[in-house]
Amino acid sequence: MFFPKALPPLLLHLLLLICAGVLSACAVGPDFKQPNAPNTSTYTEDPLSTKLATAPGVPGGTNQEFVEGAEIEAQWWELFKSPELNVLIKKALQQNPTLGAADAALRAAQENVNAQIGGQYFPAVGLSGDAMRQKQPSAVYGIPYGSDTYNLYNTSVNVTYKLDVFGGGRRIVENARAQAEFQQFQLEGAYLSLTANIVTGAVKEAALRAQLQATAEILKAQQNLADVTEKQLKIGTVNKVDLTSQQTLVANSQVDLFNYERNLAFARNQLAVLTGELPSNANITKFDLTTLQLPEKLPLSVPSSLVRQRPDVRAAEAQLKATNALVGVATANLLPQFNITGAIGSAALTSSALFGPNAALWSVAGGIFQPLFQGGQLLAQRRQSVALYEQSVYQYQATVLKAFQEVADALRALETGAQALKAASDAERYAFETLDLVQHQYKLGTASYLAVLYYQNLYQQAKVKSVAAQAVRFSDTAALFAALGGGWWNRAGPAFQPKDVVNKDLNETSRDN
Repeated sequence: MFFPKALPPLLLHLLLLICAGVLSACAVGPDFKQPNAPNTSTYTEDPLSTKLATAPGVPGGTNQEFVEGAEIEAQWWELFKSPELNVLIKKALQQNPTLGAADAALRAAQENVNAQIGGQYFPAVGLSGDAMRQKQPSAVYGIPYGSDTYNLYNTSVNVTYKLDVFGGGRRIVENARAQAEFQQFQLEGAYLSLTANIVTGAVKEAALRAQLQATAEILKAQQNLADVTEKQLKIGTVNKVDLTSQQTLVANSQVDLFNYERNLAFARNQLAVLTGELPSNANITKFDLTTLQLPEKLPLSVPSSLVRQRPDVRAAEAQLKATNALVGVATANLLPQFNITGAIGSAALTSSALFGPNAALWSVAGGIFQPLFQGGQLLAQRRQSVALYEQSVYQYQATVLKAFQEVADALRALETGAQALKAASDAERYAFETLDLVQHQYKLGTASYLAVLYYQNLYQQAKVKSVAAQAVRFSDTAALFAALGGGWWNRAGPAFQPKDVVNKDLNETSRDN
């Protein structure tokens, strides 16, 4: 194929000058400015205690203290010293479908950035060719008689380039980058939510198991006392009311036992789904509060760094950046649009002549379009973009406020939870000692049945509350790590670490077809 060696020098120089001017031009619309961090040095209204209350001898009663400015470990859940928990989270990071969907959304957004860069920054170049046979009457040439039948062969390279004089294309790319950044932090948010939910789910499972065991032990003691009361009724030392009251207590404890069994099954099903398994196939480890350890050092990030650590805040900032760029796009649409097109190729009546020197053709054209009247559409679209940007500003502010609230809540929960556990463990111990004394007195005939009934109820409530308070300490600790961002910025590998499940399914589908 024959092509001219060059375009006319004047046109070529003009094209280069225009391209250079476009690349150095400023983009219309506001440039994005990162919001300032909130001006505060504390999270809570009242000062926090550096060290938390302890409850020696019970799960969750470990010494804990806040360390300001300490770094948050990426695998913070490993601080609970539970190999079973670590295995569960590793499995979830490979199989959780929600995390996998967030990872796929990120990759799609990143490819959209590449597509926008290719479409906005580079000319579109295409190769075309066609062969045509046609018949035309000689009248089209001004001859009153006859007709011509001939073949026409054509091949050409076409170039189209939209000059980004006012930066609309650059704002489109900026928007695409911001959307990819948004998806990145959506993925980090899904990662943080997944790991935190598994930790709290494991703690909940362990707490329900402990409460189930405690209720079963209390039920056994109540049933034994009911048997004793029934024997005493036969010899006339107690009345029928004493027996039916004890049997009522046994039945109520059985109801509690069934409720704990149901909730325990629900908790294990939830853990199974979080790991990407069916409840029937999950084979979830049975967790125990006694095998979990509380981290003794609790990191406390400075407030100014929280907005850079929280994935939800970073996602809201990315959305703010994306809507800011759309204002520039809408502004550029109001201004003149410039286009350059060019073509170079050849045309001939025979395929052999298509490559000859006399078949060459080329063209260069430039165009400009200035919108004048479109029914107010472009102005309305710009006002819409401005309103969407303002909406993103308020959403960002709301997300920041929520982030600080969650940290403040977690800090207060840890402080009061430690105090509550200490009180609950004391109450359990005192209730057990009192019940043991009263039961001995009842068997000796020196205490009434009503006293036994009262202290049984008291101990049952104290035992269940103590287990719940233990679980709260672990859950509140996990909540603090999550509220501070979870240390994702210290992670070495990707958030989603899948097995090759999707590709395997696609290959199997291809073979079936």
